[in-house]
Amino acid sequence: MSYTEIIGSRTYRFADLKTLMAKASPQRSGDQLAGVAAASEEERVAAKMALAQVPLRTFLNEALIPYESDEVTRLVIDDHSPQAFAEISHLTVGDFRNWLLSSTTDADALTRITAGLTPEMVAAVSKLMRNQDLIAAARKRPVITRFRNTIGLPGHMSVRLQPNHPTDDVKGIAASMLDGLMYGCGDAMIGINPASDNLAAITKLLLMIDDFRQRYQVPTQSCVLTHVTNTIAAIEKGAPVDLVFQSIAGTEKANAGFGISLALLQEAYEAGLSLKRGTVGNNLMYFETGQGSALSADAHFGVDQQTCEVRAYAVARKFNPFLVNTVVGFIGPEYLYDGKQITRAGLEDHFCGKLLGVPMGCDICYTNHAEADQDDMDNLLTLLGVAGINFIMGIPGADDVMLNYQSTSFHDALYVRDVLGLRRAPEFEEWLESMQITDARGTLLSASSQQPLLQSANDWIGIA
Repeated sequence: MSYTEIIGSRTYRFADLKTLMAKASPQRSGDQLAGVAAASEEERVAAKMALAQVPLRTFLNEALIPYESDEVTRLVIDDHSPQAFAEISHLTVGDFRNWLLSSTTDADALTRITAGLTPEMVAAVSKLMRNQDLIAAARKRPVITRFRNTIGLPGHMSVRLQPNHPTDDVKGIAASMLDGLMYGCGDAMIGINPASDNLAAITKLLLMIDDFRQRYQVPTQSCVLTHVTNTIAAIEKGAPVDLVFQSIAGTEKANAGFGISLALLQEAYEAGLSLKRGTVGNNLMYFETGQGSALSADAHFGVDQQTCEVRAYAVARKFNPFLVNTVVGFIGPEYLYDGKQITRAGLEDHFCGKLLGVPMGCDICYTNHAEADQDDMDNLLTLLGVAGINFIMGIPGADDVMLNYQSTSFHDALYVRDVLGLRRAPEFEEWLESMQITDARGTLLSASSQQPLLQSANDWIGIA
């Protein structure tokens, strides 16, 4: 089906829904690289006007990537709930935007329709929204998950403590981990990107974190971000695996490039569940995504990069994840050129994930060759804090010395919690107070108050 919009004396024609979606997207370098972007701002406006008139039902009948050749499309269509969709089935994309922003649409309403939404519907409405719209609508939709603590409560924001080391030195990782904990970070999880995929090295890191967690009774969860097949192997060998990690994308071909399928993710999910390591819940999958991953794998099929990204959230949703993380500026300026594009993408990803019922966090980051700097990250951090982000990254000095990119620091988490009045996971806050790291309000105590734990932990690091 083709789509037409007239602006003045000029008629714009869009061959199909996939083309219309791409042309309606805000400007970004990845879509320009793929050759799917609007050729002018006027064409972009025309596409937005035409997209606003598309009935939401159309997305159930016109697949952007064929059902027969893509298992992600099959997942989206087969898992769609007509009952949940009924409440909004009469709306166009433009009407849906108005409905989302209405003062009468609350968290209960957004929860009711979740199973009736497809990624393409959500991506489409995001293309009609200003940044403030993305913030306002996402803030209405908390997504709460549980493993050893509770993430995503309104008025809360958690931090993934990321103590990476370029050689996987256990003492170096342990020292960075302790540093983050002393700043009150780590309630989302303690997650290490290993420099090596060697199973013995991965297991050593898992054992180290688990020993510390048990020794000091820390109500958090650990993860070593290796390929899901390595995690399955580690589980089979009895390693203390909490969260099961995998990078995912929005098309079957892109996921195949990661060496995964839906069946493999199901196997990993069941393996993690079999350990029964959660105490307050059993959400245990940790997924990472990022706009541009399908394009970089030549697996986008002419679909714009943001819509491909949102399709990845349908994959995540299938496995009841504890955390989902858009690593927003990590792939580079070929896909998100500058601070403005990174900011827009971060707000889009958070909004779209939350609308689909996914517990969204964001690695607010950029590579050193992007036209972005730490002020851009401060802006996005603040906007996502207002929007109700579930978690951010905590990295020593905001500079990851292993992955070689810039993100957010332990101090950045203190800033956004202070200015927006955000709390940590409640179980983790109780632990911080009991260990004399913070007071009852969540404020860091003096170094002298923290000294007993620091001395004990330093002794432990010497042994670890």
